[in-house]
Amino acid sequence: MNERSVIRVRDLMAETFGTIEGRATVSEALTRMKELGTAVLIVEPRNEDDEPGMLLVSDIAREVLAKDRSPRRVNVYEIMLKPVVSVHPDMDIRYCSRLFVQHSLTRAPVVENGRIIGIISPNRLVLDGLYALLGDE
Repeated sequence: MNERSVIRVRDLMAETFGTIEGRATVSEALTRMKELGTAVLIVEPRNEDDEPGMLLVSDIAREVLAKDRSPRRVNVYEIMLKPVVSVHPDMDIRYCSRLFVQHSLTRAPVVENGRIIGIISPNRLVLDGLYALLGDE
């Protein structure tokens, strides 16, 4: 019987990611995204009892651009996703992919010991993960 390889989320996650405060404006978030070359920012928790949020370019398109709102007058906290669905770094990418489908996710923070250590996306799961699995056949 052929033993299947297991690829973990930690093997594919992006370890660098940007953060922003919820009180920042969407204009400031767009500047940060452009500087970092990213389409997602983690929104920092306000205090130890708060949870992190996530801001995606698609949130900005849907809630600011499509509604003709000013990016200088809308705060990140008004349009961010919170709470976010997160994944563990040791999760098999097959289960991570199923989670993405079940919850219609486009990104998920990777959390270990209560800290965000990376970001995972369907692109990485498929283009890097599935490609690696094909190489094992």
